[in-house]
Amino acid sequence: MKIHGNARTCPNSRKLLVHRIEEEGWPLMAAAEAAGISERSARKWLGRWRAEGEPGLLDRSSAPKQVPSRLPADRLAAIEALRRLRMTAAEIAEVLGMALSTVSRWLARIGLGKRSALAPPEPPNRYERKRPGELIHVDVKKLGRISARGAGHRVLGVGRRQSQEKVGPKRLGATGWEFVHVCVDDATRLAYVEVLPDEKGATAAGFLRRAVAWFAGMGITVERVLSDNGACYRSQLHAQACSELGMRHLFTRPYRPRTNGKAERFIQTLTNRWAYGAIYGSSAERTAALSGWLDHYNFRRRHGSLGHKSPAARLAELEQRHG
Repeated sequence: MKIHGNARTCPNSRKLLVHRIEEEGWPLMAAAEAAGISERSARKWLGRWRAEGEPGLLDRSSAPKQVPSRLPADRLAAIEALRRLRMTAAEIAEVLGMALSTVSRWLARIGLGKRSALAPPEPPNRYERKRPGELIHVDVKKLGRISARGAGHRVLGVGRRQSQEKVGPKRLGATGWEFVHVCVDDATRLAYVEVLPDEKGATAAGFLRRAVAWFAGMGITVERVLSDNGACYRSQLHAQACSELGMRHLFTRPYRPRTNGKAERFIQTLTNRWAYGAIYGSSAERTAALSGWLDHYNFRRRHGSLGHKSPAARLAELEQRHG
């Protein structure tokens, strides 16, 4: 039997209390004082003894008999089953005739509030080529040009964006775009980057030629190139450039940017540290700062996936390993 944590008496002392009152004729107040409880509590135990006998002297559960917010088990099972059929909370509420707020609350409690929880996450698809140049990743990041009004909302905050949107007939983006073409070596993470005016096939092909030449200057011969299915990479001019360079062109799975994850991750670092990591007065000033940041990334910045070595140090290590 479990006794309530705050109880000052136990079933035996309560039985003694009742015995003194019923058998020995003690006054209620005197029996309560001897037991160290209030007269009201003594009267309660006496009443329970007279109504139920000895079982009435046991502690009762303090849990409420009715909990209006608690759902029956079968109703909760129905909510979970319908959710696993990928129904929304609103659809479940309509089918079961329940309030949307109730369904949403219970979906959150059972861990199915987000649709991503319905299926286990995909295992990480990590890989790394053994030789420098065995595979390079290419991609394009679009950046808004810095207008004459100066830095934008990413640096100065949301309020700046709202104020810019109200100035003049043109909206944000009216100053145009710049296209940052990136190329990352899979084995070493060495990166080559250019800021170009567009992402057309001829531009991407020219960038690829210059990137391969830069890697050749680093002692790397490029064998394959991996890109997404963008129009510039599907163009005839880009295919011709790959053929002339003697490279095999691989494409990522459609709508699967993680397939080109090394380029995507590099772009994230590039934008956070270079593009949005400082306040620039103009696009030309931002572009001029690229070479210094890229030199730091390639030759001095420690890379977590490379055992905290720089890409250049990783290149030297691989060259020594493969002779």
